[in-house]
Amino acid sequence: MQRQEKIIKTSIIGIIVNIILVIFKASIGVLVNSIAIILDAVNNLTDALSSIITIIGAKLAGRPPDKEHPYGYGRIEYFSSVIIAVIVLWAGITALQESIPKIFNPDATSYTIESLIIIAVAVIVKFLLGRYVKAVGEDINSQALIASGSDAFFDSLLSLSTLVAAIINIIWHVSLEGLLGVILSLVIIKASIEILSETVNSMLGSRIDSDLSKEIKNKINSFKQVYGSYDLTLHNYGPEQMMGSVHIEVDDNLTAKDIHTLTRLISQKIYEEYNIVLTIGIYASNNSNENYKKIKDDLDEIVGKYSEVLEIHGFYGYDECKLVTFDIIVDFKADREEIKSKILDELKEKYPEYDFRVIDDYDVSD
Repeated sequence: MQRQEKIIKTSIIGIIVNIILVIFKASIGVLVNSIAIILDAVNNLTDALSSIITIIGAKLAGRPPDKEHPYGYGRIEYFSSVIIAVIVLWAGITALQESIPKIFNPDATSYTIESLIIIAVAVIVKFLLGRYVKAVGEDINSQALIASGSDAFFDSLLSLSTLVAAIINIIWHVSLEGLLGVILSLVIIKASIEILSETVNSMLGSRIDSDLSKEIKNKINSFKQVYGSYDLTLHNYGPEQMMGSVHIEVDDNLTAKDIHTLTRLISQKIYEEYNIVLTIGIYASNNSNENYKKIKDDLDEIVGKYSEVLEIHGFYGYDECKLVTFDIIVDFKADREEIKSKILDELKEKYPEYDFRVIDDYDVSD
């Protein structure tokens, strides 16, 4: 089954289940005069609305690329997640406003055995729905489904707390409805902010997952002609559309044909295993030259004095103009210019006959 079809099917199941729960919980809440149960029903209604938005987002995101949007419409899924987060946030704030007065002026409630049984069934149903939706979301890399599944799972715990409060009310005649409503509201608000934060990070472009970055570099480095891989960047155009670039270091004696064959093989392997379109740049290496090897060793020794320097790569020496170039990655928190200046001063002192050119790279991946 296609990814879009799975999202739609799972969301429809969520809509049906949540609407059934809304009807039952709202009816019980009105009958027993329970603000907590009514708020729980409202939360289920927002869950159903979220599933509808997820379906619309999946439909729009599935449109093929065109001239105006050559990378496709995959990022629309992020916008749908933002809308869902705002709806959930609004529901949480509204519930909080209604719950606070109930702490000081609780309404009389009259639970029945039937109502408690229905709440207990709702706990089980919501728990199973949450596990199912989240599992599908993780399987197809759908941020919206994962969020919906987690929310449903957490809702089951909240419904369970409502059940416990009802039992306490029956046995000890202590009303926890208002307090429970406040707790429920704060949990909803917190969840919505977390969803919003995670989605915004995806839209802004967050750091590449460390395990994924290391795994991709290890795959690239497994090719015997590659001395190292650097500057890996990945750009997300939707959960299923990722493009990026990387530099590989190879011997400067390789021919254009050798490099062409090597980069094609690497690109193909990465696409087959990770579904990532990768553009590959080249760093030529002449470290086999004894003179440049000594300069490189001295550079490594100098750089070792500065913990702020995370990596040196792209080292190359030019005989004809006595020029040495290399790339440097400095921690974001450090004074980049000061550290570069100190390193260059030490190199010039050791090798005054050479010019050194340092190119800034940034710590974008592990």
